[in-house]
Amino acid sequence: MPRELVVLGSASQVPTRQRNHNGYLLRWDADAILFDPGEGTQRQMTFAGVSSSAVTHVCVTHFHGDHCLGLPGVLQRMSLDGVARRLPVAFPAGGAAYFDRLCHASAFENRLDVAPVPVAARDDGISTPVPCDPPASTTLFAASLRHGISTVGWRLEEHAGRTMLPDRLEAAGVIGPDIARLQRHGELSIDGRLVVLDDVSVARPPQVVAFVMDTGWCQSALALSRGADLLVCEATFDDGDAGLAARAGHLTASQAGRLAAEAGARLLVLTHFSQRYSDIGPLVARARAEFSGDVVAAEDLATVALPARRSA
Repeated sequence: MPRELVVLGSASQVPTRQRNHNGYLLRWDADAILFDPGEGTQRQMTFAGVSSSAVTHVCVTHFHGDHCLGLPGVLQRMSLDGVARRLPVAFPAGGAAYFDRLCHASAFENRLDVAPVPVAARDDGISTPVPCDPPASTTLFAASLRHGISTVGWRLEEHAGRTMLPDRLEAAGVIGPDIARLQRHGELSIDGRLVVLDDVSVARPPQVVAFVMDTGWCQSALALSRGADLLVCEATFDDGDAGLAARAGHLTASQAGRLAAEAGARLLVLTHFSQRYSDIGPLVARARAEFSGDVVAAEDLATVALPARRSA
């Protein structure tokens, strides 16, 4: 199954004719994590061919409207479609009252088992695990960002693993169910010979996705982005509006590029664009001047594949 980002919306405070409010769906194997469902997300999901039943987790960075006003519609649509399973919804603990209001914004027959996961993230540049039953073989991390209200960023990190080498397995005589046993125990006796996992496999580097939204420059943003294969980052303002960005707790496009560079990210997806910019090209150019990796400007309904796994 694919690992890819589906952009449902890429505008900031005010949507435009071309850009819906925020909304990002991360397809990760059999799971689909919905980040920051802004107003109109349910309709954007329809346009993108994403069914409500596909969503397995929801993560909200903060409770400004452009990041959360689509949550009631998504939850009610999932209930209408008969999704009866548990749905973890992670959000900053400081916004718990807003979360409760959004969940009860209107009357509907609620058949969805919403599991609130309020996150009290650290603000000292250290990301901490979130207990929300993330996709298999991953950990979801959060850290507090620098914005006007309680805000967190997210990091989905795959666990380190091993890639089995068929030629070495064959040479060692490890076949069928013995392969799984070797993976579980790290060693196996075959015809009186000890076969060690390291002899028939190589390290498999983990894949990492980071979401950094609505923040001024801070160490937490760096911690979340460290070594990310895919970094989805706000670039609300161009450099000429750097003063406004600082006052509002936002990043400029150059700062987004610098963040990706200092964090050692691989692919930077710029998003959360102010409505004042009809041409995003200059913002992309600013980011590319700071970051030598790949830079993509988010476009509504576009799909961005995770880069191929790093070599061992």
